[in-house]
Amino acid sequence: MIEICLWALGLILVFEGLVYVLAPSMVEAMLQYLQALPLSQRRFIGAVIALLGAMILWAAQIFA
Repeated sequence: MIEICLWALGLILVFEGLVYVLAPSMVEAMLQYLQALPLSQRRFIGAVIALLGAMILWAAQIFA
């Protein structure tokens, strides 16, 4: 179980790092856009992304 968690954390860090390496100006633009949104919308976006991630994990467990 710990091995899977470390793999997941490692993949997250790789993808996050690649975004900053390949498109730093897009990251800045996205942060400015998000900063302009009301807090309730940012929370909703975060909840939707978390739910989508949970659904992907569930589907991977069911179909793998």
